Amino acid sequence: MAYRLGVDVGGTFTDLLLVHEETGDLSRVKTPSTPADPSQGVLTSVKRVLKQRQVSLKDVSHFMHGTTVATNAVLESKGARVGLLTTAGFKQVLHLARSQTPGPLAGWIIMVKPDPPAALEDTREVQERMSAQGDVVRALDGDQVREIVQDLVDSGVESLTVSLINSFASSAHEREIKKIIQELHPDFPVTLSSDVLPEIREYERTLTACMNSYVRPKVEGYLSNLEGSLGDLGLEGEINILRSDAGLMTTGLAKENPIYAILSGPAGGVAGALHVAGRAGYSDLLTFDMGGTSTDVALCQNGQPTIARETKLGYFRVKVPSVNVHSVGAGGGSIAHVPEITGALRVGPQSAGADPGPACYGKGGTDPTVTDANVVVGHLPPQLLGGEMKLDPEAATKVMQPIGDALGLDVHQAAQGILDIVNENMAGALRVVSVQRGYDPRDFALVAFGGAGPMHANAVARLIGSFPVIVPPSPGLLCASGDLVADFRDEFARTLIRRVDSVSSEELLKILEELGEEAKDWMKREGIAKDRQVYSFNVDMRYYRQGYEIPVDITAEELTASGTDFLAEKFNQIHEQFYGFQMAETPCEIVNLRAVGVGKVPVPQLPESAVEGPDSSPAVVDEQRVYFQGDWIETKVYDRAQLRPGNQIQGPAIVTEFDSTTVILSGHAAEIDRYLNILINPE
Repeated sequence: MAYRLGVDVGGTFTDLLLVHEETGDLSRVKTPSTPADPSQGVLTSVKRVLKQRQVSLKDVSHFMHGTTVATNAVLESKGARVGLLTTAGFKQVLHLARSQTPGPLAGWIIMVKPDPPAALEDTREVQERMSAQGDVVRALDGDQVREIVQDLVDSGVESLTVSLINSFASSAHEREIKKIIQELHPDFPVTLSSDVLPEIREYERTLTACMNSYVRPKVEGYLSNLEGSLGDLGLEGEINILRSDAGLMTTGLAKENPIYAILSGPAGGVAGALHVAGRAGYSDLLTFDMGGTSTDVALCQNGQPTIARETKLGYFRVKVPSVNVHSVGAGGGSIAHVPEITGALRVGPQSAGADPGPACYGKGGTDPTVTDANVVVGHLPPQLLGGEMKLDPEAATKVMQPIGDALGLDVHQAAQGILDIVNENMAGALRVVSVQRGYDPRDFALVAFGGAGPMHANAVARLIGSFPVIVPPSPGLLCASGDLVADFRDEFARTLIRRVDSVSSEELLKILEELGEEAKDWMKREGIAKDRQVYSFNVDMRYYRQGYEIPVDITAEELTASGTDFLAEKFNQIHEQFYGFQMAETPCEIVNLRAVGVGKVPVPQLPESAVEGPDSSPAVVDEQRVYFQGDWIETKVYDRAQLRPGNQIQGPAIVTEFDSTTVILSGHAAEIDRYLNILINPE
């Protein structure tokens, strides 16, 4: 077995990358996604790449998969019917929520409150009580639990969630209830809140656990079917699923806790971007993933992604570790329109998706999209996927005409207006993850990927000042390559609410050591060798009696050498960076302690070549007039496969390849590095 397969399922395309572990030889496939049944698109891609490479699935040792099944189940409200067991007196925990309403100022007047993942009629109160210190206040009534469970199962619920009020302090009662459920119904899916989120705050813990139950049957069915189908094709190697925090987990854990993979797709892109930028010598970067439906952006510093503890999914904020990705409805398929009320051009968030897709795809699309605009101005050549997919420029021009008529512009000006707006939308998203968090985007490189990212990256970088723009080889498949280079990852947390000045370093070290042992046990179960195990620690902190925390990275050595005093100093610095001020006179408070275990995965050898001369003329395949900001300019078109390390390209220029197109603007120049990345900088 010498191959690895990375598969990423997007809203428009399913991407697959096959790499030989020793030689680094790559094979790539990009096929339209099948939203009705994502596994069909996956299997189509697998069969195609195997045929293309003339290998068998028996030769594949690792199958890494980024999936959107859980995400789509939530966004489309197609999850399971969930039964909830909670402590007596807390039946309305999901309905009380956090009493926060969306803007504007009077947004609460028009807000339509979404239904929680567990309905009130499917919620039952259990006679039990733990104290906040984990002591039994009221013993669990096992007979009552049996009646409740049987009643819920008979009523038709498809999965069960157990979330008791103080289970973060002691999970004994939750585990007792799970044991009863398994005695009555051995194969019934059960989620314990203490397994999914062993932290304080009963609403967030209950919501996250219920969301896990909501998507669990669908994800479990999908993964089981996929395992069976791949097994029938001859796969004997491991199948791993990408987590939202850019780590890997086994399919067993993914079936049990699919909520950890709720943002699996965007995380794969960030993992791939970090690997590519790290090889090129850049550790501080902004990732820019523009696909057919949306654009996902994230900030990475010192070679590590920024991890958020809470993620917004539809109307709900789910508390699971995830790469801090910000998404906007701006993709190649985003639809442009001119509302009659305002008469102003708008782009997105509605998308033409994979079916029917943009008008230029020739599949019956009738709405003008960003992709159509790129075809009209000549930024996108009339064929994609190495000639497998031909575009229809006439159809693109036809759907663009009504936009021009509504604005009093010709079709080329209208198309340029669409591109300008979508570029500003994406630049705004990058400002959210950088400027609004205290970072200067000019200090970061911009890694562009996704099918449409390289086409817009130069224009977006010019707006925010992030250079160089790094366009990796096969940018449309970087999410799939991110699956290949991701490491195993898991987190282990414990709540400890104490002021910094009232806790000793010895007490903190003891808890961190226990959490580290939990991480080591997990590594052992996963079969990760000791020399590939890495551990880190962080502390959730806040100002005394505030409601929100900030994670602070720490080491056992720092605690031993400096005691707890340095915690407040670190927290104050981070708070000032994020919010522009600090309250040094206010005591700082610890809320949660956390150990992060990372199991390093051997990275496949990816292509690298010796640097040659700057002459790129052998790669020129065409020269055509292209529309740039109101002017038609003679522009050279390059075949990326013919570009060699050291080659230089003067803008304006267009570089075409199998899965993407890179646009280099006037006043900018590009160079090919030894890893075959395109590096774009201002002249």
